[in-house]
Amino acid sequence: MTIATRESRLALWQAEHVKNLLEQLGCPVDLLGMTTKGDQILDRSLSKVGGKGLFVKELELALEEGRAHIAVHSLKDVPMDLPAGFVLACVMEREDPRDAWVSPACQGLADLPPDAVVGTSSLRRQVLLREALDLLGRGDVRIEPLRGNLDTRLRKLDEGQYHAIVLAAAGLKRLGLSDRIRHVFSVEESLPAAGQGALGIEVRADRTDLVELLAPLVHMPTWLRVAAERTVSRAMGGSCSMPLAAYADWSGEHQLRLDAAWGDPLSQRAVVRVGETGDVRTLIQAEALGQRVAEALQQAGAQPAVAGA
Repeated sequence: MTIATRESRLALWQAEHVKNLLEQLGCPVDLLGMTTKGDQILDRSLSKVGGKGLFVKELELALEEGRAHIAVHSLKDVPMDLPAGFVLACVMEREDPRDAWVSPACQGLADLPPDAVVGTSSLRRQVLLREALDLLGRGDVRIEPLRGNLDTRLRKLDEGQYHAIVLAAAGLKRLGLSDRIRHVFSVEESLPAAGQGALGIEVRADRTDLVELLAPLVHMPTWLRVAAERTVSRAMGGSCSMPLAAYADWSGEHQLRLDAAWGDPLSQRAVVRVGETGDVRTLIQAEALGQRVAEALQQAGAQPAVAGA
């Protein structure tokens, strides 16, 4: 089997992780490293150059042409609707889904010096950070875009371009960089993005044999959680241009709690938050919960993305 993967250090770790698990099942694996447009375009925000699909398009082409059999993705980077002819064959057990505060000198938001600069690549984080900073009366703090792979972002921080940056805790932990984390935000402080911390494996829809082969790697409790989250995002027209958070976790046996938040980075409107708990045992039930929460968001004032905008 050949795995198509981006060539960043984190993406290669993820592909190697899947490779090791498959080889334990007796399946020899090679890696096909690729550079995607999302890796190449670093001077503009993702929301302005095509969104999450820029990280997966080349990998899907390798699957379509038969140069690779599966593609391993950070599920957070996977568009909510896959192109025709492709399916998500597997969702693996989730790593820490929370956001991490990384700073050489500041323990948290309250410790930032006057006129500090905080970096993030995410409109979701931008909106939630702005809300938290405003509550602290810190209108002087600027939130600036931060692009590049994880190592590039840490280098920019170390060079002094930012006083602090916010990253996914999962990536730092996977690469053995937990010591860079000053603070892990609770989900109440910073509600995660849909799918954050989970790995997904994509295959061509006609490769049912690969779906069966990957079945031992499936972690259904995680898949049900992220299915609910991704349904919220899909219903809201979610992409990199959508300041949307959606996070589900188990509150009891078969009881899934799904929270979502939406904000407008261009106005002073308050962040809209909703949540609901439902009985979830199947992907269909998880998606139904996600649909209900998306509708509640809109009823509370959240605005879905306009198709083609």
